Amino acid sequence: MNVDGRNGDGTSPLDDLDALEQARETLRDRARQVLGVSGAGAADLPPLAEGIARSGVGWYPLAALSLLIVVDQFQTWGFAILGPEVSRALGVGKGTLAFLVLLKTLSVMVASLPMAAFVQHRTRRALVAKVTAFGWAIATLCSAFVINVWGLLVVLVADGASTGSVEAVHRPLLVDSYPPEVRVRVLSVYRAAFAAGTVIAPLLVGLITVVAGFTWRGVFVVMGIMCIAAAIVAVRLRDPGFGRWDTDRVRAAVRDASPDQGEELAQRDVELGFFEIVRRLLLIPTIRRILAAWAVLGMMIFPLYTFLFFFLDERWNLGPGGRSLLMAGVWAVAIPVLFVFGRRGEAMFREDPAKVIQTATRSLVVFVIALVVAVTSPFFVVMVVGFTGVFAVAALLQPALNIVMLSIIPPEMRSHASALAGIFLAGVGGIGGVLLLSGVDRRFGIAGAIASVAVPGLIAALIMRTAARTVNDDLDRMIDEIVEREEIQILEAQGRHLPMLACRRIDFSYGQLQVLFDVDFTVDDGEMVALLGTNGAGKSTLLRVISGLGLPTRGSVNFRGQDITYLDAERRLGLGVTQIPGGRATFGPLTVVENLRIYGFSLPRRDRDVSQGIEATFEAFPRLYERRDQLASTLSGGEQQMLALGKAFILEPRLLLIDELSLGLAPKVVSELLEMVRRINAGGTAVVLVEQSVNIALSLVDHAYFMEKGEIRFDGRAVELLDRRDLLRSVFLEGASKGLA
Repeated sequence: MNVDGRNGDGTSPLDDLDALEQARETLRDRARQVLGVSGAGAADLPPLAEGIARSGVGWYPLAALSLLIVVDQFQTWGFAILGPEVSRALGVGKGTLAFLVLLKTLSVMVASLPMAAFVQHRTRRALVAKVTAFGWAIATLCSAFVINVWGLLVVLVADGASTGSVEAVHRPLLVDSYPPEVRVRVLSVYRAAFAAGTVIAPLLVGLITVVAGFTWRGVFVVMGIMCIAAAIVAVRLRDPGFGRWDTDRVRAAVRDASPDQGEELAQRDVELGFFEIVRRLLLIPTIRRILAAWAVLGMMIFPLYTFLFFFLDERWNLGPGGRSLLMAGVWAVAIPVLFVFGRRGEAMFREDPAKVIQTATRSLVVFVIALVVAVTSPFFVVMVVGFTGVFAVAALLQPALNIVMLSIIPPEMRSHASALAGIFLAGVGGIGGVLLLSGVDRRFGIAGAIASVAVPGLIAALIMRTAARTVNDDLDRMIDEIVEREEIQILEAQGRHLPMLACRRIDFSYGQLQVLFDVDFTVDDGEMVALLGTNGAGKSTLLRVISGLGLPTRGSVNFRGQDITYLDAERRLGLGVTQIPGGRATFGPLTVVENLRIYGFSLPRRDRDVSQGIEATFEAFPRLYERRDQLASTLSGGEQQMLALGKAFILEPRLLLIDELSLGLAPKVVSELLEMVRRINAGGTAVVLVEQSVNIALSLVDHAYFMEKGEIRFDGRAVELLDRRDLLRSVFLEGASKGLA
C-alpha cells in the first residue's frame, strides 16, 4: 500500500491550503472589491462615462445591443396593433392568431437554451447576437409578404427563435464588456432601451399607417428595413471573453498573493456540459429563489398585459390609438426611473448586494398598491398615474434581479442563467398565469381580473425577500471556489504533492435534511482508506458525492487536480472513478458473463480489453467461471459481490469506492473478497472501503476516517483509531468494542 503522499503525521498534503486560510480572508475582501462589492456607497462611485472609458470598448457594445433590443420589438407590436387587419387579409381567426403568437413565445424560450449551450465553451456570444439580429430583421421584412397561415407561422416562429439571443447572450455580453462598478447602470440603460422600444414601436405603427397611409404590409416593410439597418450597425460587436473584469482579476489577485507561483497557470479543469451547468445553477440558493420569483412574476405580468387592453376598452372606452398612446406614455416615464435607479442601484450593490434585492422587494409592494389604485379609481388621471407606477416598477425589476443573478455565478454560466430566467418568466410563469387566470374576468369582471394579478406580485415579493438572505453567502461561495482552484494550481506549479482525491468542506442535503457537514476527505494514489461509522453516519452519502450520484450544496471535489464537483457520474467513470454500491450490485435477469460485458459498455473499450477483463475476473473468482451462464439473481450473496468486484478488473479504475463489502456475508467469503481487494489495490488502484466492521477495515488499511452524524470525527493512521474507545464504542454499538481489549 502506497501512503507516501501523506505527511509524516498522517495529515493530508491538502492541509497546505488550510495554512492559507488567513490569507484567504484578505483575498475574499479583495475579490469582493474586484466584483464591485466594496462596502462603500455612492460617495466613491465613478461616473458612468469614466467606467465606460475604462472598459476599453467604449459605448459601442451598449449602444449596439440597446438598438437591437429596440428594433426586436417591432414585429411583436406590429402584430399586436395590426392584428385585426392581418386577420382579415389572411382569413385567420382571432383564436388562430393568438395561438400563433403563443408559438412565437414558445420558440423564444426553446431557442435560448441551445444558444447558451453554443456559447458555453467558446466566446461566440457576439456572433450569435449579430446573426440572430439579421434573422429577426429578415423575419420582420418577410412578414409583409405572407399570403396564408403557414407563411405567418414561419415568420413568427423565425422571429421568436432569433429573439432567443436577447435572453441568452445580450445581458451576459454587457456584463463581461464593462467593469463591475458600472454594470448596474449599463443594465439599466439597456432596460431603458427596451422601454424606449415599447414607446417607439406603437408610435411608429401609428405614424406609418395614419400619416404615411401605408397598409399593414407596408408597415412591416418599413420596420424590416429599419431592423436590417440596426443589425448592420451591430456588425462590429466582439465578445470580450469570460470574466475579463471579475474572475480573471480574482485569479490574478491570488497569484499576486503567492510569492512563488511558478509559471503562468493554465486552467485545466474538466469543462462542464450543458445540463451539468444547468444543474449546477439550480443548486445555488439565490439562483433558485430568483428563478422562482421570475416564474411568479410571469404569472403576474403576462395576464396583466392580456387583461389591460380589454380594461382600457371596456372601462374607459379607449380605442386602438388611445391604448397605444397610453402604453407609450407609461413606458416613457419608466425611462427616467431606470436612469435614476441605475446610479442608486449601483451604490446599493457596492455597499451590499442584498440591498438591491430588498429594494426590488419593496418596489413590488409599490407595484401591487399602484395596480389596485389604477383598477379601482373612478378618475382617469389617477388610473394613468397608477399604471405609470406599475410599469415603472416592472421596468426596474429586470436590472435589479439580473445584476445579482449574473454576479454570483461563474462568467461561462451567465448565458445559461439568463436563458433560464427568460424561460421561467415567459414559459413557466407566463403560460401558467394565462392558464390559471384565464377565467377570472368572467367571474370577477375585467377590473377584478387585473386586481387578481396582485396576488402573484405579493408572493414574488416574499420569495425575493428570502433571496436577500442568501446572496452574500452565494457570492462568497463563488469567490472561495475561484480562490481554491487557483491555490491548488499554484501548489501544483510549485511542485507540491497533492492527493489524487480531495473533498473539501462538503455539505450535502436530501431536500431540507442536511446529511454531511463540512467534510474534508482525501485519498492518495494507490492508497487504501477505510471510512468507518455507524448506520446513518453519512458514509454512503459521501461516496455518492465522490462518484457524482449526489451533488454537494457546498464544497468541492477534486480528482487528480481537476475540479469534478458538478461533473455527471458517467463522466467521472471515464476519468477513473468507479463505485460498487452496497448489497448485491448486479443485474439479476442477466447471466454472469452478460453482467461483466455490461460493465465494459460503460466506457469505449475494445472487445479484446473487455474479454481480458472477464478472464481476469474468472481467474480471481473461479466460482464465477463455473456459474458463468447462470442468472445473477440465482447466485449467493457472496458470489454476487464477487461479480460486482469484477467491475474493477474490466474498467481498471484509478479510484474504487466499495460500499459495505462484507454486508451479510460469511467470514470465509469475506476473506476471499478481501484478498481480491488487496490484489486490485496492488495493481495501482486506490480504494475507499466503507465498513461498519472495524476488524475487517483495520486488517486492510493504514489510514482511516471515522464519521458520526455527518461529520469527520477522526482522521489518521488506523492503529491510532484503536486508542479512541469513544469512537470504537460507536462503531461496535457498545459491547462489541470490549473484544478488542
